[in-house]
Amino acid sequence: MKWLFFSLITFSIQAQILTPVLWNIERKVGKEVDTLFFTAVCEEGWHIYDTGLPVGGPVSTSVSFEVMEGVEWMGNLFSSVPSEKVYDTTFDMELRWFSKEVSFFIPFKISDTVTFHLIGELEYMACDAEQCLPPERISFSFVSQVSNETVYSSVYQKEDNSLLFIFFTGFMGGLIAIVTPCVWPMIPMTVGFFLKRVKNRRKSIIDAFMYGFSIILIYILIGLVITILFGASALNEMATHAIFNVFFFFLLLIFAVSFFGSFELKFPSSWTTKMDNKADIVGGVAGIFFMAFTLVLVSFSCTGPIIGTLLVEAASLGSLLGPAIGMFGFSLALAIPFAFFSVFPELMKQIPKSGGWMNVIKVTLGFLELALSLKFLSVADMAYGWHILDREIFLSIWIIIFALLGCYLLGFIRFVHDTPLNSLGIFRFFAAIVSLSFSFYMLPGLWGAPLKAISAFTPPLSTQDFNLYENEVQPLFTDYEEGIAYARQVKKPVLIDFTGFGCVNCRKMEASVWTDTRVKKLIEDSFVLVSLFVDDKTPLPHPQTVQDQGRNRRLKTVGDKWSFFQRNRFGANAQPYYIILSPDEKILSSPYTYNPSPEDFLLFLRSTLTP
Repeated sequence: MKWLFFSLITFSIQAQILTPVLWNIERKVGKEVDTLFFTAVCEEGWHIYDTGLPVGGPVSTSVSFEVMEGVEWMGNLFSSVPSEKVYDTTFDMELRWFSKEVSFFIPFKISDTVTFHLIGELEYMACDAEQCLPPERISFSFVSQVSNETVYSSVYQKEDNSLLFIFFTGFMGGLIAIVTPCVWPMIPMTVGFFLKRVKNRRKSIIDAFMYGFSIILIYILIGLVITILFGASALNEMATHAIFNVFFFFLLLIFAVSFFGSFELKFPSSWTTKMDNKADIVGGVAGIFFMAFTLVLVSFSCTGPIIGTLLVEAASLGSLLGPAIGMFGFSLALAIPFAFFSVFPELMKQIPKSGGWMNVIKVTLGFLELALSLKFLSVADMAYGWHILDREIFLSIWIIIFALLGCYLLGFIRFVHDTPLNSLGIFRFFAAIVSLSFSFYMLPGLWGAPLKAISAFTPPLSTQDFNLYENEVQPLFTDYEEGIAYARQVKKPVLIDFTGFGCVNCRKMEASVWTDTRVKKLIEDSFVLVSLFVDDKTPLPHPQTVQDQGRNRRLKTVGDKWSFFQRNRFGANAQPYYIILSPDEKILSSPYTYNPSPEDFLLFLRSTLTP
């Protein structure tokens, strides 16, 4: 008995100490549909179980509600990734579990914002290869006064990789801007001014740091003003709407022509003169701020195209902080040399002098801007069905652009501001090799090669007229009703692919996952593939009026129809989004989102097939 007593105590202590699963419970507010997310992260070797396991097995993950007021449910509890199927000898049955990170979610609509109230519990069970812990319950509550996205139970907070990416994109853009002809010569001039301004070197260094801080502040304010004027949702619409993609195409095209030396984009000289005079008149911190503002205006002709491209990328996040974070990264990189050389002014003697190499960088950026502009034109072309920039046309232009860039770097082509090339530097030589090699890499794409490295940028293979490649997977239907009707005839499940012409990750999935011979064979043999393009601008024969979150909404295009269908039926609005239905339209799988792993996608497909 004593042994049993101490054993129970030991087990109790272990149960309190072992916390192999961390949870984050949050409600995400959408335009039409809200979603409850239950995100779990398991320690190495531990797992939690899927929903709806057979009786007699371990405790399934489930969510129960004590209070549900003002809520209209739109589905069951789904998981973000397919579960692992394992035969467990302990329970003598096949089980489904998750061993890494998983999000369970429930889409819902708020039918009454005044009375909206949710009180519930999440129940789960954690096991490893040797033991199972007792079932755990986590309480949560959401009430009506919450109007924005709110996070509860912050035992685990997922890192926002998108904002981190846009920060580093901005930082790299800032590093490039440093070596442009508009910024590089300003470094010794500005640092020298601060060091000679006062006899106290310590004070001059502090002023130089304030100058760098002012640069960062100005660019962050620019990012915030843009977001405030347009709003996060409007920025996201700009980045995905076909009309705005045409605008971005012409904007980047103008930037490219400017970098080639045809003209110079700059603010009126009277603006910079006034700012410069203000800096001389106003002393202290205010004067330093005006000096920084003068740098921003003077360097616009070089930094403007980089900033414009950065803001386009940041807009695609649809995040309030996207433009500000991007501008912070850009300005931080831009401010670093001013602060660094203020502390170590003797090192300025070792930095390269201004010269023709700066114009080489500027022209190279012009080629890259020109190539990137075609990506935006391609999105609009596919959305409206113009067919002026199909895949082979797109690739042909890119091949020429990067071949010309290689020839330029080797000195075979000269622009108006270039100096004669007497010798070829090592960096320029290797850059030419990279550009020409990339151009040759794209050549097989003209005959249908998937070109996985750039599949996110090129139009889909389906737009190519001459195609010798046989591993491409094409949807049988692009209309839901037609796909379901055919599935009932052949008695196969339906693989719904919510996609978009402007969806970068969709192209990556099609080129990297669907072309896998195992995936291709399984899709073509066992499923009816239906691709629904949410940004298809083809007008509907008869526009439809639907109820969308208590309001009438007019569906005018094919894309409007499929976008509403995805939100209304499945509570999601992101692409790519894959889900499998039976011929009688019952959901057979958890949704599968962007994950370019052929093995994981195979597990997703096989999970709905009868052995």
